[in-house]
Amino acid sequence: MTTNPLIRPFDAVLCDIDNVIRHYDPAPLAALEKAAGVAEGTTARIAFTPEVDLPMLVGTITPREWVEAITAAFVRQDVLTEAAARPLAAALAASPFAADEAVVALLRRIRDEARLPLVLVSNASVDLEDDLAALGLTALADHVVSSARVGVAKPDPRIYAIAVEHAGVAAERCLFVDDSRENIDAALAMGMSVLHYREPGGLRAVLEPAFAAIRPPAVP
Repeated sequence: MTTNPLIRPFDAVLCDIDNVIRHYDPAPLAALEKAAGVAEGTTARIAFTPEVDLPMLVGTITPREWVEAITAAFVRQDVLTEAAARPLAAALAASPFAADEAVVALLRRIRDEARLPLVLVSNASVDLEDDLAALGLTALADHVVSSARVGVAKPDPRIYAIAVEHAGVAAERCLFVDDSRENIDAALAMGMSVLHYREPGGLRAVLEPAFAAIRPPAVP
């Protein structure tokens, strides 16, 4: 039995933003960590523990308040003094970022050529909309589901349900793309197709059936 190449395996794409569409430059923070005498990655390790970053991700604190929370965690863990820690926390929050144009191009094709709903699903601060505008990506997707706006973060099933509702198709007809294994597992549990994102080539391969469905059949 052969598979019809024109039958799509999914009817909507739900896509993460950070580490898929948007990537951060760690160099400025790494230089500050070196100058402060702490190992590279220390600030991120402290900042991205649930007790420090979850309040920002669900919108109960602002990015500025997150900087203070990171600073306090540095002090609480006896890593650095408040004065030494605050510049590192501020540098993490202000890390420069850029969009992966290869990924953006693929997602634009999903909307513009394949005519499939595209929903961005991000654990993010209340600044996400401004960040997307800075990247020129305000109109990239049909909908943006930001954890800080809906008050719940991945991998909580509730944020997936919100995204699926915006997509307008059943969860089983959604492709979910994310760089986090935990987030991928939650989508699988809801019956979605998934891509554990690593690089644009993998995304291109999994989206290919959607593009193939819009091509005219080859002439024998």
